[in-house]
This record gives sequence, C-alpha cells and structure tokens, in this order.
Amino acid sequence: MTQTASTVAERAIGAIIGAAVADAAAQPMHWIYNPERLKEVLSDLEPCPEFRPQSANPFYRRVTGEQTCYGDQAYVLLESLSQCGDVNVEDLTKRIYKFFGPDTVYDLPLNNPYRQKNGPKAVLPIDGPWRNASLKAFMRNVDAGKEETGCDVDCQMDGVTKMAPVVAMFAGMPEMLEKVETAIRVTQNNDVCVAMTLAAARFLEHFILNGSDPNALDSVLAQLNDPNRNNPQDLDRAVIAQICQVKDNLAKPSPELIPAVFTNT
Repeated sequence: MTQTASTVAERAIGAIIGAAVADAAAQPMHWIYNPERLKEVLSDLEPCPEFRPQSANPFYRRVTGEQTCYGDQAYVLLESLSQCGDVNVEDLTKRIYKFFGPDTVYDLPLNNPYRQKNGPKAVLPIDGPWRNASLKAFMRNVDAGKEETGCDVDCQMDGVTKMAPVVAMFAGMPEMLEKVETAIRVTQNNDVCVAMTLAAARFLEHFILNGSDPNALDSVLAQLNDPNRNNPQDLDRAVIAQICQVKDNLAKPSPELIPAVFTNT
C-alpha cells in the first residue's frame, strides 16, 4: 500500500514538473503556424528540437528556459494551491493579476489589455513574454470589478496546459474535476474550454493513478459515456466525438494529419 501511494505521489509530482519542463522546452518554437517555416526550423535541430538556443517564435521572444504565458499560469496556480491548500478563487485571482498585471515583465505596449485594434501596427516579435487574449480579458474584468473574471469567448489551450497542479493535488478524489473547472473559469469562463480541459484532466488523472496504460483513451471515453460521471458538461458528446476522431487517426504522422484534418478557415 505504501509503495503504491508513493508511486502515485511521484507521478503526481512528475506531472507538474514534466508540464513545466515541456513548456520551457517548446517556448523558443511556440506559435510557428507556417508549416514550411516549422519544417525549416526543425531541420536544423534534428533529432533534438527541445530548448532551441535562439528563439524562432514569430510573435514574442524570451530567453530559452523561461516559460510561455501558459507555463507561467501553471506556476501561479501551483503557488496558490501550495499556499491555500485548495482552489481559492480570491487568492488565485489576486496572484494572477499580480503576476501578469501592471509593472510586470508582461506589461508591454502590445500586451496592453486596453490597446485599440486600429492603433499603431505591432512590430513582431516583441522582446518579452506575450499576454494572451484570456489574460487581457481577465485583467479588464478585474479592473471593472466583475464577479466573474474569466473571458467568456476565449477557448484556447490555457486550461489544458495549466491544469496539472490541480489534477495532481486532487487525483482520485471525486471533486477533482470540479476543482479543475473552478480554477479554469477564473481566466476562461467558456464552456468549450472547460469541457476540453476536463477531458484532458481525466487523461492526466488516469496516468497519475495507473501509470503508463495503452488503454487510457478507451478508459476516458468510457468515463465520458457514463451517465453517472462526475461533473458532466453539456459539451461532453462533442468532446467524445473529437476523441474518437483522434483515435481513428492515431497511425498518421503529424505532418500528414494536421493539413488533412486541421485546416484554416
């Protein structure tokens, strides 16, 4: 019993550390949307693309080893959990605002949450981190004194990339998904974002509790199909459909899959 608990604890810690390391490793190549440019960058790095010494990011540039805005959000969430012992919305809100707000490294002209779209054209990449859409909306909502501070239109990957500390803390507990949702809605009060993040949380919890498992995908699908599942979402059926699409395409390499399935509209 002790050995099993220790192993679970080690995997929980590994999830947090692994997410942070992966974020820093990918940061110099973050947001390269042009497939040909990405191929060019990767050709210079094979077989080790992680921790590229010089940033190839077309939007912002940080020192290699530093986090993206996603990794920094995970750090703030971890810090809040550590200090409060739970998901504390008031504490988390204050910490996020303090970390990403005025007079911080994120406080750059292009990152101004009140910047007008028809203002001076941005010169990219900027020297410094990027304050993304949900963080800008979060700051405006806090400034306006709104009770619900999360952005209601942003459904990017912030939730998925920062939820490891919450899942690690509450893995195996019935309230795990509820805790994840509460934390995510502080900056992303969007149902699509929440449904996707909760599916990712189920995957991570499965690996923390069970270790490596080739049947993890089917296990999560079974959870989502369970009418008595914890924290059900109205969009769970859509999430199931997307996971099944992933399952159907597992054999395809990324260069083949992405242009065929994920095309710009």
